[in-house]
Amino acid sequence: MTSARRLASGIADGSLSAAEVMERHLARIAEVNPRLNAIVTLDEAGARAQAQAADAAVARGDALGPLHGLPIAVKDIEDTAGMRTTYGSTIFADHVPEADGMLAKRLRRAGAIIIGKTNTPEFAAGSNTFNRVFGATLNPHDASLTPGGSSGGAAVAVATGMLPFADGSDLASSIRNPASFCGVVGLRPSPGRIPAADRESDPWQSLSVFGPIARSVDDAALLLGALAGRDRRDPKSVAAPPDALDPVVPASLGGLRVAWSRNLGDLPVASDVTSILEPRRDELAALGAHVTDAEPDLRSADFVFDTLRAVGFAAAAPLMEAHEGELKDAIVWNIRKGLALTGGEIARAYAARGAVYASIETFLRDYDVLALPTAQVLPFAVEREWVEEIEGVEMEHYVAWLRSCSRITVTGHPAISIPAGWTESGLPIGLQLVGRHLEEWRLLEVAAAFEAAFGCGRTAAG
Repeated sequence: MTSARRLASGIADGSLSAAEVMERHLARIAEVNPRLNAIVTLDEAGARAQAQAADAAVARGDALGPLHGLPIAVKDIEDTAGMRTTYGSTIFADHVPEADGMLAKRLRRAGAIIIGKTNTPEFAAGSNTFNRVFGATLNPHDASLTPGGSSGGAAVAVATGMLPFADGSDLASSIRNPASFCGVVGLRPSPGRIPAADRESDPWQSLSVFGPIARSVDDAALLLGALAGRDRRDPKSVAAPPDALDPVVPASLGGLRVAWSRNLGDLPVASDVTSILEPRRDELAALGAHVTDAEPDLRSADFVFDTLRAVGFAAAAPLMEAHEGELKDAIVWNIRKGLALTGGEIARAYAARGAVYASIETFLRDYDVLALPTAQVLPFAVEREWVEEIEGVEMEHYVAWLRSCSRITVTGHPAISIPAGWTESGLPIGLQLVGRHLEEWRLLEVAAAFEAAFGCGRTAAG
C-alpha cells in the first residue's frame, strides 16, 4: 500500500489525482468493509465530489494543505457537519450535527476529505468496538476476534487499506490498544499537542486526547503535524514545532538509552505477549542500544485513573436519568462510581497524579525512552466485552486489564504503539514506547528506528 505521505506528495505535484486516490480507497472499502464493519457511515457521492474539487484546486495552483485530497473517516464520537454522528448510542442514532467539532475542522483545514465515520463502542467506553447501532467491528487478522477499541473501527480501516490513516481518541488505551491488536501504529500525544476542546466539554480535562493511527511511524507523524497547534479554545494547547510536517528521520540506536519493562513492575502479562516481545530486547542491544531492565513506580496511577475517569463520567448523570435503560451497564457503573466519590477522594487523586508525573519525569532523565507491552493480552473473542483475568489474576472491572496503557495516560507523557511481532497464528503484538512530556517528534524518531529494526510491518490485512 502506498504511504499517506507519498499520496499527499503525488496529489500536490499532480502525478496522482485525488479522484484516482479516492476511487482506490472506495474500492477497498467496498471489498473489505462489509465483512469487518469498520466504517459505519460512508458518503461516496460527497467523497467523489470533494476529490474532484481537490484536483481543481491543484490545477488552479491554489495553496494546498498538508493532507490535500487524502480521504479520512472520522471516529464516530466526533461531530461532523451534515454527517450522522451517533457516538455509538441508540440515543443519538439519527443525530446529524450542524457544525464540525474541533478535530473535523482541523482535518478539513489541512485539506483532508472526510468520507465517513469509523465505528466505536458506545460513547467510546470500553476496549471492544461494538454498539447497538452498528454492531461489532472485527479484527482484520482473525474475524472471530476483537480489534480492540475504542478506536477499533479506525485501526481496522487503516490496517486493511480502507484509509491511508485515521484519527483516534485515547483515554485508557483507545488508540494504543487497537493499534496493537490490528498491527498498526498508534500515537497518544501529550495533552494539548492536538487541541481537544469543544463548546460542551471541559477544556481543562487531560485524560482523553486525540491522536493518529497509521501503517507507519512517518504517516502517523504527518497526521500529527497537520492536527497539532495552538487553539485558544483549548487552554492546554501548545504550538507545533516549525518542522512538524517534515518526514521522520529515524534516531540512531547506537547509544540510545532504553528502559525495558516487562510488566511495569507488577502487572500480569500473558505469556504469549512476553514471548514475542522479549527477543526484541536483545535485538535492540545487538544494534547498539543501551537496554536496561527498569521502570518507574506507577502503581498509584491506578487509583488516579479510576477516580478521575469516574469524575468525567459523572457529568453524564443527566443523560442516564433521561434515558434509563438505554446505556450499557459499563457506562452506568462508571457514572454511579463518579457520583459516589467524595471530595477527599478526588483531591487525593489530583495530588497523586502530580506525584506520578514527577516520578516518570525524574525517571526519564536517565533514559531516552521507556519500552513496555502495549496490551497485556492477545486479541480475544469478539463476543467477550472485556478481559476478566490475565495469567490467573482476576481483573476488578472492565478497564483494569488496560493498566499497561492507563498508567501511562495518568503521566501525561506521549506514548506510541508499534508492531513488534506476530504470533504463530498471525496475531500482531505491539510494543509501547513512552517519551518525555511534549517531545512527540523525538519519540517518533525513536519509534521509527525501532520500526526499521523490527521490520514487522505488513501489507494491508483483511
